[in-house]
Amino acid sequence: MLMHRVAVLALDGVTPLDLAIPAQIFTARPETPYEVTVCGLDSTVATTAGFSLVTDGGLDQVRAADTVIVPGHEPLIRPPQDVLDVLAETRDRGRRVVSICTGAFTLAAAGVLDGLHATTHWQHVDELEQDFPAVRVDRDVLYVDEGDVLTSAGVCCGIDLCLHLVRRDLGAIVANRIARSLVAAPHRDGGQAQYVPAPVTVAGEASLSETRGWALHHLDEPLTLRVLARHAGVSPRTFMRRFAAETGTTPLQWLLSARLGKARELLETTSHSVDQVARDCGLGTADNLRLHFRRALDTTPTAYRRTFTR
Repeated sequence: MLMHRVAVLALDGVTPLDLAIPAQIFTARPETPYEVTVCGLDSTVATTAGFSLVTDGGLDQVRAADTVIVPGHEPLIRPPQDVLDVLAETRDRGRRVVSICTGAFTLAAAGVLDGLHATTHWQHVDELEQDFPAVRVDRDVLYVDEGDVLTSAGVCCGIDLCLHLVRRDLGAIVANRIARSLVAAPHRDGGQAQYVPAPVTVAGEASLSETRGWALHHLDEPLTLRVLARHAGVSPRTFMRRFAAETGTTPLQWLLSARLGKARELLETTSHSVDQVARDCGLGTADNLRLHFRRALDTTPTAYRRTFTR
């Protein structure tokens, strides 16, 4: 992959954490081709945390970028027209345009999200839907991938989206390596709920993280709901309820995502046949693996291997 220029467009009222996420994930590494520039309208930008930050570039660097990321900012502040024009031009040229959290409001104001599915922080989805009726707002997802236009939900969901971009560009191995360096979850599917009702352990109940960790080492085995519940020492009904509360998704969807993740790593790092990869990741047959690859990634295992094998 040739050098890929990433422009992080920091607008006044930017959320520092939202800005730091892409700056950290796309920072230069030996195995990545990214070059990151923090851009703004002025040499300094005010943040929601009460301090200002210094930018490295302006709108010219945004125009030259291959990927433009707009971090979250105060959604009531409408960006200047020249910012909206640059974002619209970037989209028209087929470059990748991304938002984190309330950065979706700027993409929507620029018309970039018209007719597309998009998301934002759960506290602002009603506002986005009301202000921009041409946008198809998805309320309960971590991020939305519409090809060259991607949006993420609140704050830390930006980590999931940026790792998803790395996975798209460079494969699962590199994305997982970056995730480990950040001590972040290596992959959360975009369709998971962004607002999990019980993100921490409920008093008197043990977390199911141990069972999830166990399952990741037994993906080649038939992992039914009953098997998982037995490992956790609870009834299947209790397991289902607590699993959804902790992860925002179902055991079936979580297992499918985990198995596809393992399949991607095996395709990148081994010469095993597609049949063997399907068995090793727990999807059984090559036909089943191809079916889920097509649905989730819009490609085939063979084409994926050809793209990401080094």
